[in-house]
Amino acid sequence: MERFAQLIDALDGCNGSKRKVELLSTYLAEVPANDGCWALNLLLGERRKRLITGRRLREILQQSTSLPDWLFEDCHSHVGDSAETVALLWPQLRDKLPSSPSIQDSGISPLLARVPESPPLHWWMESLLPSLAHCDSELQTQAMTALWWAVPEERHFLLNKLLTGGFRIGVARGLVVKGVAAAFALEETTVLERLMGDIEPTASWFEQLSAPLDQKRTNRGAVPYPFFLASPLQPDGLCDTDPHTWWIESKWDGIRGQLIRREEGVFLWSRGEELINTSFPELVAMAERLPANTVLDGEVICWQKEQSRPLPFANLQRRLGRKRVSLKLKEECPVQFVAYDLLEDGGTDLRDQPLTIRLNKLSEYYRSIDGPEAWRLRRSEGEVLKNWEVLDELRLKAGNGGAEGLMLKELQSPYLAGRKRGFWWKHKLEPMTLDGVLIYAQAGSGRRANLFTDYTFALWDRRSDDPADHQLVTFAKAYSGLNDEEILTLDRWIRRHTRERFGPTRVVDPELVFEIGFEGIQQSKRHKCGLAVRFPRILRWRQDRSAESADSLHNAEQLLLQRQPNAA
Repeated sequence: MERFAQLIDALDGCNGSKRKVELLSTYLAEVPANDGCWALNLLLGERRKRLITGRRLREILQQSTSLPDWLFEDCHSHVGDSAETVALLWPQLRDKLPSSPSIQDSGISPLLARVPESPPLHWWMESLLPSLAHCDSELQTQAMTALWWAVPEERHFLLNKLLTGGFRIGVARGLVVKGVAAAFALEETTVLERLMGDIEPTASWFEQLSAPLDQKRTNRGAVPYPFFLASPLQPDGLCDTDPHTWWIESKWDGIRGQLIRREEGVFLWSRGEELINTSFPELVAMAERLPANTVLDGEVICWQKEQSRPLPFANLQRRLGRKRVSLKLKEECPVQFVAYDLLEDGGTDLRDQPLTIRLNKLSEYYRSIDGPEAWRLRRSEGEVLKNWEVLDELRLKAGNGGAEGLMLKELQSPYLAGRKRGFWWKHKLEPMTLDGVLIYAQAGSGRRANLFTDYTFALWDRRSDDPADHQLVTFAKAYSGLNDEEILTLDRWIRRHTRERFGPTRVVDPELVFEIGFEGIQQSKRHKCGLAVRFPRILRWRQDRSAESADSLHNAEQLLLQRQPNAA
């Protein structure tokens, strides 16, 4: 594990992307496959079973040292993570511990005896750490204490994070892909495709990932293609191009998906690389009428049959993650697949073909599908842009139809992997905004654990005729949008203007106003104000406004009616 720990230290101390790719590629090219598979599993942030909780590690340390709860809580409040807190406290407390306990258990003792030999990463992940998780409480306490004594202090943080399953490192998935590609002389697209399936921490999986490219493409089976992502529109320069080279269509507010039809079945994948067949069985039934070896790219969205606009995103949220969908939920939240691209036709990969060809073939699919579930396949309607002057008018029209903006796609564009600028652009509606009053604050996590960076904002409830009865009602939480200087200034203000404390939450004087932006608004029975917003963030600190001038629930309800005319 020492070689992996050195990689993590190097990555953590490096700011340049190019250098991080070099570090990753060198490591992956040198380590054996049974270590490389675990390294990638960890670097890619794959979900792992928690072997020992952070709370349990805390209990073990406290049992051995009589560390009071209040002191641990105070330390934890500055760090924000139990595993890291335990690692930081160990050097201060080790002298209060007896020498490393002698372990007599025939299963654990031989494993602990190997630790000074610096065993490889796969041994830790497959042998020692799982064995610790299955010990009884007393043996686990002894074994963990012995392990902390045996492992160098600078490796305690990594050890604790591997046990608690919360391993995170500041390396984007894209850099890991570049590292794999550089290590094994592969194209990034090939690596992306191979990573779309299940990531298994086995030597055979690693060998398949790093194998030389076979030029002869075979049936991909259930594995989706890497998604092509759009970039936010940048009008400068784009408006100098010929408008007739651009395809315009609505940008729908659902979840991105690929619908794959093979001889062996149908597979519906989300952009998050999750198989979501059980959440949307109606779409699976519909896709069974598609020709074999078809792959559609599109949007899963809740949409009533024969209605002109979709249902709110909240309806779709009710179905996400479901292993079983009731008849009532199917009726209340019916789904359609809005197809806007054809990636594979009869086993032929169309991604290198121009968008115009793919759209024409998609039209043929749409016209040919039949059956009682055929209405669940909806083609994304679009048109060639006539001139740039009508772009904002078309965006507003799309918004009135229930979309969240427009997509612009170059008619000759291939279907690429990842976010490649210049071919696909998204032109979303301007965010909705309201001015809210800051009323609660909480400390952040990680490097911001000692700063108040999580904020709760409120709007005025002025429904009473008596101004004395007007009150602030919680409306949204946000933790992004301020720069570092503003965060520091606000943190100092919060500490000076705290009224009460409820656990980690501080109640502050209701004086500061912030403009909050969000993408959607919907009714909600779970929120006190009766409304919920999507993707709230701080747009600016309104130091020019007083708390009394902030927006009210009535303003929020008017926004709801503008975006959802049928809302009560």
